Amino acid sequence: MNRLSTVLACVTLLLAGCTNQAQSPTVTSAPAAGPSALTVSGKWSFDADQGGSLPSGAQAFNGNWAVRGESDAPSAPNALCQTGTADFPAIMLDPKPYTDVVVVARFKPISGSTDRAAGLIFRIRDNGNYYILRANALENNVNLYKYVDSRRTDLKDGQAKVESSKWQELRVEARGQTLRGFLNGQPVVETMDNTFSAAGGVGLWTKADSQTCFDDVEVSVPSA
Repeated sequence: MNRLSTVLACVTLLLAGCTNQAQSPTVTSAPAAGPSALTVSGKWSFDADQGGSLPSGAQAFNGNWAVRGESDAPSAPNALCQTGTADFPAIMLDPKPYTDVVVVARFKPISGSTDRAAGLIFRIRDNGNYYILRANALENNVNLYKYVDSRRTDLKDGQAKVESSKWQELRVEARGQTLRGFLNGQPVVETMDNTFSAAGGVGLWTKADSQTCFDDVEVSVPSA
């Protein structure tokens, strides 16, 4: 009986230990922080601008940029189109200095045999220094570049279907050193770079013989 009592006592102690372990508090991780809210800082639909001219306040670096009627524009009747040929046609829409910024635009690549591209430029220091997010309908990619002293350097490439003669959405997010590119709401390319850490302007870009139209450009910044 003494031996049986001893065995039962041991079993009881073991069960008590398991129970205490099961009742120990559970440590949970804090929920991940969601994306910060954005405040719209600027919008361009080009509908109040005169046909054949540049948008109000814009500065064309190179290329042939002009507002014109486009019957299928996302916000009819006008769009901003680039129809010339240059190495890198570019236009600054807003010289206001942005550091952390989100730029979104609708674009339609119309034609081009060397390139059929649409791009967003941001943290513009001057006409030879800025970042580029570019979508190309001939290569089906969305790439990030830096343009330093008028020389373009590839930062990161992303593959995505870019359609010709169809309106699509291009979006770039710049937060600190992190640069992200999206096509039609889907993330395509991301990298980190600190070449242009200071604030700069925003604008649009194409390449070579690309004839491309843009509409509904929107610039947002993180809410304070």
